[in-house]
Amino acid sequence: MHLKYESTLREPLVDGVKDYHQVTEDIIAPIEAKPGKLWYVGFAISIVLLLFGVFSVTWEVYYGTGVWNLNKTIGWGWDITNFVWWVGIGHAGTLISAILMLFRQGWRTGVNRAAEAMTIFAVMCAGQFPIFHMGRVWMAFFVLPYPNTRGPLWVNFNSPLLWDVFAISTYFTVSLLFWYSGLIPDFATVRDRAKTKLRKLLYGVASFGWTGSTKHWQRHEALSLVLAGLSTPLVLSVHTIVSFDFATSVIPGWHTTIFPPYFVAGAIFSGFAMVQTLLIICRKIMGLEDYITMGHIEAMNKVIVLTGSIVGVAYLTELFMAWYGGNPYEFDTFYKFRAAGPLGWSYWIMMSCNVISPQVFWFRKMRRNIAVTFVMSIIVNIGMWFERFVIICTSLYRDYLPSSWSYYRPSWPELGFYIGTFGLFFTCFFLFSKYFPVIAVAEIKSILKVSGESYKNKMVALEESSIEKFEHDAHHH
Repeated sequence: MHLKYESTLREPLVDGVKDYHQVTEDIIAPIEAKPGKLWYVGFAISIVLLLFGVFSVTWEVYYGTGVWNLNKTIGWGWDITNFVWWVGIGHAGTLISAILMLFRQGWRTGVNRAAEAMTIFAVMCAGQFPIFHMGRVWMAFFVLPYPNTRGPLWVNFNSPLLWDVFAISTYFTVSLLFWYSGLIPDFATVRDRAKTKLRKLLYGVASFGWTGSTKHWQRHEALSLVLAGLSTPLVLSVHTIVSFDFATSVIPGWHTTIFPPYFVAGAIFSGFAMVQTLLIICRKIMGLEDYITMGHIEAMNKVIVLTGSIVGVAYLTELFMAWYGGNPYEFDTFYKFRAAGPLGWSYWIMMSCNVISPQVFWFRKMRRNIAVTFVMSIIVNIGMWFERFVIICTSLYRDYLPSSWSYYRPSWPELGFYIGTFGLFFTCFFLFSKYFPVIAVAEIKSILKVSGESYKNKMVALEESSIEKFEHDAHHH
């Protein structure tokens, strides 16, 4: 699958002197050990946040969406902001796995497993917002397209909200299959090392009787390629369709054709930032510095600075079009109410977090600095949250009629719901890091002979000795 030889100038993707057994030991040992104090503390905090979220949602379902601070003008507030934000975060996983796999990028192997898990948990968080935004959740079956006795009550197939449902459910299914199929060989490894009968049984069931035969590997690689091919267009289509929620409307500030590509770039931007946040923590706590190297972190920072710049260009294009188009409503939305106006502060937070701050990654020193990367990854996600907030609230809070102008601030159930999704996300992630290999063992082994540090050093030594021999022979002739 991989070339047997790689340029010696490229830095190794696996540091230290490792053989296949050592790789297994390093990555699977944390699963077999009892988790440390920090894990329990983090897990407990996540559970508390999750319970607060459940309470907030129950409150909202019981009293109705009136407990949210939505008003006549702003019908979509905090809720849809968070929905789009979580979908965006779920973007990097499939991109890292699928597109980089099709392009045969070796550096994805250290980061793809955690990124895929992150995608699945983020989409689980995102899916809840539109459901509870419906208000009367027990009427949810009204939105399903099926023949019924209520007369011709069919969903509106022209609505981008319906396309969202199809896009996101497809995306979730393909991502889940992709993630799980990659886990199968690793589950088999954990099964074979298991000390207790229960562990052996559970990991045995999870690994579908994997034996590592040539036939199994052949099918595994074929399946991975098919799933990668399926999910590559999904990376582009899912966020394009989410952007249609806005772009197909006629409201000034939403009615722009640049939305699809710029939502996709923004999603990759925020997704990669979230992968950085999680992996820097995992790498430290689980001692995986040899597998998630500075090379991995730098490669991801390059993607962040690229997508951040694309997003910056999109913002400036919007401002230019609002001025050049000569539509007074469009102009007012962008210049008077978005960049200035009572909610103007959110616009400048978005600009500084998403466009100005990532430019530090043009410097190699900054790209390879853990602290800078960690702080930046959080700043980027704050900025991307504000981008969604700006698009939704600053386009709506100043209507055509000054009498219906309003200001928006979230109520506690809205905040609680958002905090609760963090609880869900981190609860899932803590469980994942405890029971599943955070790094794809089988895939690291597949690049070890090409990109491992000890093997690279061997190749350099071989090269030097052959050059010396050649020069020696040439000299004698």
